[in-house]
Amino acid sequence: MADVNRGNRPLSPHIMIYRPQMTSLSSIMVRLSGLGVFAVAILVVWWLLAASSSEAGFAGIDGFLRSWFGDIVLTAATWGLWYHTLGRLRHVFWDFGYCLDVEVSEKLGLGMFVGATILTIITVLVV
Repeated sequence: MADVNRGNRPLSPHIMIYRPQMTSLSSIMVRLSGLGVFAVAILVVWWLLAASSSEAGFAGIDGFLRSWFGDIVLTAATWGLWYHTLGRLRHVFWDFGYCLDVEVSEKLGLGMFVGATILTIITVLVV
């Protein structure tokens, strides 16, 4: 076997020079938004089960979801749902071989943040 000197080799990418890229940040955010939407889906299922079980149980979860904190949670979930949807759409483009250039991929990543925000504002205003 080759004599490899592992003690003098730098880490790759080196922690001191690594800069997070828009594509990696948007990919991580797609995963986090998927987890967030799943967590809020549990709240919605809880709301539906409480509606079918008892009036007191429904009043509790319904009061939470209609409170100012519930509004923040549901608005954040709407943003996460739109962001996750745009991220999946971006991956469909990539699966067909489109928009694979670094510059275009970075613009799509930024566009996902902006697009999700605009679509969330439209959704909140309409609904």
